[in-house]
Amino acid sequence: MENYKRFLITSALPYANGPVHIGHLAGVYIPADIYARYLRLRGEEVLFIGGSDEHGVPIALKAREEGSTPQKVVDRYHHLIKKSFEDFGITFDIYSRTSSLIHHQTASEFFRHLYDKGKLVEKITGQYYDTHAKLFLADRYISGTCYLCGYKQAYGDQCESCGAFINAMDLLDPKSVITNTLPKVRETKHWYLPLDEYTEWLKKWILEEHREWKTNVVGQCKSWLETGLFHRAVSRDLDWGIPVPIKGAEGKVLYVWFDAPIGYISNTIEYSPNDWKKWWKDPSTKLVHFIGKDNIVFHCIIFPVMLKAHEGYILPDNVPANEFLNLEGEKISTSRNWAVWLHEYLEEFPGQQDVLRYVLIANAPETKDGDFTWRDFQARNNNELVAILGNFVNRVLVLTHKYFEGKVPKLGELRDYDRNVLEKFFRSKIILENYLGQYHFRDALKEAMSLVRIGNKYLTDTEAWKTARKDIFRTATVLNVALQMIVNLTIVFEPFLPFTVDKICRFIRKGNLKWSQFGEMNLLEAGHQLNPFDLLFEKIEDEVIERQIQRLHETKK
Repeated sequence: MENYKRFLITSALPYANGPVHIGHLAGVYIPADIYARYLRLRGEEVLFIGGSDEHGVPIALKAREEGSTPQKVVDRYHHLIKKSFEDFGITFDIYSRTSSLIHHQTASEFFRHLYDKGKLVEKITGQYYDTHAKLFLADRYISGTCYLCGYKQAYGDQCESCGAFINAMDLLDPKSVITNTLPKVRETKHWYLPLDEYTEWLKKWILEEHREWKTNVVGQCKSWLETGLFHRAVSRDLDWGIPVPIKGAEGKVLYVWFDAPIGYISNTIEYSPNDWKKWWKDPSTKLVHFIGKDNIVFHCIIFPVMLKAHEGYILPDNVPANEFLNLEGEKISTSRNWAVWLHEYLEEFPGQQDVLRYVLIANAPETKDGDFTWRDFQARNNNELVAILGNFVNRVLVLTHKYFEGKVPKLGELRDYDRNVLEKFFRSKIILENYLGQYHFRDALKEAMSLVRIGNKYLTDTEAWKTARKDIFRTATVLNVALQMIVNLTIVFEPFLPFTVDKICRFIRKGNLKWSQFGEMNLLEAGHQLNPFDLLFEKIEDEVIERQIQRLHETKK
């Protein structure tokens, strides 16, 4: 693919103060996993990085509320999040955490390098302080009226209405999100990354050199650049985090937005300590960040500036950020418990990871906010997975076991109709490669399902169950063709529905195929014995869905 030797894939580090929900999965982790799986199928050298973001004010506050410690809070959620990802088949090469010793060392060294090179600015400034909570307020914990558009619920770092990247001290009518009180201004010393000095470079790099980026990504970046960048603090007054590694910085830690993306680097070092530099400092490595739209500024402006200031690091080739996923027409809210949590989903639908993966990909918020509803979940399972994919595989296997004792029948003479169907079936390879290479995973899944429809139509049109009575050789050819379609479908669907593919591979006793083999008609040899099989998917009844909808409303806060 292109001129790259290897591919470094990162996914936004989930914040370890709660479990992960379907919005996280749809927006970031399934897309990243699809891309990683696809590249591995192609035989590419891939490193897929994940990890928990474990510092910052919210975790310190949660520990205070629980009468616990920040470390105990992050330990609990890190393990829960990690297991949820494992359960849903997210194929991280490493899933680590920012509370690790190696991350503390890496982030400290990164800061020290910028400090020693004079890339940071030291300033004593006024900062909002909550006298009731007795702490300085991070930008996200200050709300007020946006001084640019007048939106009354803007945060101290960004206005969600006009999208501007703003200064907390300029907010009108500021208040503490923690205690809903008027914060005081107190002087404090911090170190800043002068983003404004990189404005022209960012304009050229993003707006001229990366016009292929998604419209929503470029649009947000352009808005911030036009509004104007300013100095951004890289330290905070807090006792939970990575201590600022210089004299005169007692009681101060690295700001969580600064240390978190360095987690991609520290996780790489943890995974591959002897050759980590080939992933981060070799221009023949392609770096792709998978994130949600609320992380665009950090991955397209702030982190690239950090890498540029440090020097020697590669920059992201693409940042295919997704929009948000809503739930039953409302914005997902963890504070109101308006969410479908991954660990709870598996308790309700054991063994049905791929049903959720399928629905979330089909509704992926790639170009606009998507919406997950339980009724759509049921409909897609029953009308698509059961009635189309499951139906095709089941029909072919039933007929093969019935007429040929479960052995792959011999391929006879192909008719024009057979050839035309196969040509149409295998023509999609280029279409799929184009969609997958450009991060259009929803369209790729749709194309994959169109192949199953081709298979179903072929089986219906050829009526193998009828020809078996008068021309068993024709039935043999039809079922051989259909079985070759199925084994090719295991290649196509592996990035999307890995658990389903594993089941099919067990049924047909064939697996571990490569993308290059898609299009071959001899992947299953005549006489190859198939295994006994069962249904790939089960129909979901109305009462199951009603129970989920009722539960969602009952637990809403």
